[in-house]
Amino acid sequence: MVALEFLGHLTHFIVQTISNSGYVGIFFLMVAESALIPIPSEVIMPFSGYLVSSGKFGVIPVIIAGSAGNLAGSLIAYFVGAYLGRGFVLRYGKYVLLKRSHLELAESYFEKYGSRSIFVGRLLPAIRTYISLPAGAAKMSLKKFVIFTIVGSTVWSTILTYIGIKLGQEWDHIRKYSNYFDIIVIIAVIIAVIVYWKKRKSASQLS
Repeated sequence: MVALEFLGHLTHFIVQTISNSGYVGIFFLMVAESALIPIPSEVIMPFSGYLVSSGKFGVIPVIIAGSAGNLAGSLIAYFVGAYLGRGFVLRYGKYVLLKRSHLELAESYFEKYGSRSIFVGRLLPAIRTYISLPAGAAKMSLKKFVIFTIVGSTVWSTILTYIGIKLGQEWDHIRKYSNYFDIIVIIAVIIAVIVYWKKRKSASQLS
């Protein structure tokens, strides 16, 4: 009940921010989400998509604002990881509701998949908010980091905006089914990785 009440207040804050500040509001909310503050993009972008469907926003500016915000926030997290380190995040992260378990999951994922995890991580629950930290701590190439982040964030922002457009006034229903939505995304990512791996293996065998 407390969690649902908190989510309700957070949703109200997001709606008011975007309604009052437009694309700038989308940008800064997405900055916060990617800069380790757990503000759900699953609320930010679908609501923005709803405003697209009502004619108040344009779809391209919404996607650009969301993707640019993700990139800016991710760069903040990257440099926190690079210069302040894990200890700083664990010590002060509790003040912005960061979860140690989610950070450890992102670290494990990055350690296993390296730079590729930056793109895929933008689409995965729990990981997407945290994945920039281990990338920064590992001193990943900034150029690669930016490219993978832009591509992954654009895909994620586009998907959520499209859902908001299709749902219209019922955009907030995505909150009720967010767990199912995350599962679908994870399955889709796994399938895409398997297909890519098989194609790459076939290509190497032919050459």
